[in-house]
Amino acid sequence: MRTASAEFPRPGWRWSPRCPGRRWRGSARGTPACALVLHLGLHAGRPGARRRALRCRRNRFPSFDIPAMINLRHIEVFYAIMHTGSITGAARRLSVTQPAVSAVLKHLEARLGMPLFLRSHGRLTPTPEAQALLPDVAAIFERLGAVERLSQDLAGGLKGTLSVAATSPIANGFLARAVATFSRERPGVRIALQALSSPLVVERVMQSEVDLGIVYQPVDNPAVDTSVLTSASIACVLPDSHPLAAQASISIADLAGIPVITYMPQALLRPYVDRACEQAGRTLTISVETGLSVTGIMLAYHGAGVALVEPDLLASMPLPGLVSRPLSPAVTLQSVLLKHRHRPVSRIMDEFMAHLRAMLAAGEGSRSAT
Repeated sequence: MRTASAEFPRPGWRWSPRCPGRRWRGSARGTPACALVLHLGLHAGRPGARRRALRCRRNRFPSFDIPAMINLRHIEVFYAIMHTGSITGAARRLSVTQPAVSAVLKHLEARLGMPLFLRSHGRLTPTPEAQALLPDVAAIFERLGAVERLSQDLAGGLKGTLSVAATSPIANGFLARAVATFSRERPGVRIALQALSSPLVVERVMQSEVDLGIVYQPVDNPAVDTSVLTSASIACVLPDSHPLAAQASISIADLAGIPVITYMPQALLRPYVDRACEQAGRTLTISVETGLSVTGIMLAYHGAGVALVEPDLLASMPLPGLVSRPLSPAVTLQSVLLKHRHRPVSRIMDEFMAHLRAMLAAGEGSRSAT
């Protein structure tokens, strides 16, 4: 008869409690698999060796020592019994059967390796160990209650976070108003608003660094979904004492020989201005170029010339003595809402997008600057 030699036990093998003298090996999936070859070798020459080996294979046990851990169901039953003092009361509180509560309690005590209650006349008296556990268990239930309340607030759009990036005219214009009103309605929502260049806004949305972005067209990025929000027009911003301020609209021809402030060549909106000049067959006398609409407006306020910019910021923060007049023919800009194509939309994002569209539809996103 062959016996286990010095080469056993091998790494990865362990004794099976149901098959003394025979070994199990853990499979790659963690499922125990009995080594039939080893069993047959150990029992070679004995009657029924193959039968015993096959029977041992059926007695599957975990091949790795997994520490016993209590779960929330154990804690829930323990907490209910501590509060009601009986299996019956705990079952009623948890809306389950008494045998179910008894089974969970027995399982919990077995896992902990100690009794938690003394049984007497249908009542359960907590042991000192159970009393010692109660404060920590109560703290767990307080945290669970906080998680439940937070979940309800998140589901209702009352709590959470929202990050939005937009170009400066939009961020300081209708978007600032939308964020302000949304924040007043939902004080539990923390909002981050960034004013960036258009390429940076698109990049932040594409990399999921912000939830939403708003820029002017065009946007061409396969990772970003776009939807039109509203339209705006480039306008002439000038002092109300300027001769052109008396006109209802100003054409490119009217600006001949007048110092003009507009966007830098690399700015996203500069091609709109250049295209209007080409269509009119005129060349502007550009005195100052800037990358931001707000800078152009401030330059016009200080008398550097007539600013050809997107004027929504002037509607948000009117400056005394400064007005805007539409450019004729109109140079229209479309603002678009950006979100990542493959990123899930949160409840807060949905609520804010609906709020923003409702505000723009009601005409609250723009005011005339006259």
